[in-house]
Amino acid sequence: MGEYVLPQGLPAPVPARDGLDRPYWDGTRRHELWVQHCGQCGTWQWGPEWNCHGCRSLAIGWESVPPEGVLYSWQRPWHPVHSALADAVPYTVVLVELPDCGGVRMVGNLVGDPLQRFAIGDRVQAVFEDHNDSPTPFTLVQWRVLS
Repeated sequence: MGEYVLPQGLPAPVPARDGLDRPYWDGTRRHELWVQHCGQCGTWQWGPEWNCHGCRSLAIGWESVPPEGVLYSWQRPWHPVHSALADAVPYTVVLVELPDCGGVRMVGNLVGDPLQRFAIGDRVQAVFEDHNDSPTPFTLVQWRVLS
């Protein structure tokens, strides 16, 4: 993408020091969506944890999943929550349910016109927003409504 959904000036997201979420961030750099999956009971989960939310097993791993979901909820901030966002409002924050992953939900921003029309239940697709000019390059997962 040539234009960032979020402006420069926000802290760069980096993997946690303990490495727990590194597979997710490494996947975003390859434009892949990765979610945790339990090798014992099959539970999918997000956000990352060292053990399974379903059976408490430590047999939790990461899997690449389809970068598509369903719009579950949304919010449109009109007031900046950080000074770097002063010129970016309004924008639309969405909660996306991943049906291929047991219905886990992820938060992201909706790309495009912040006043665009959409509805709960609309299908959405991940948009991988590369920030290669950051001191520590990273990629954000944003979302767009599928027609």
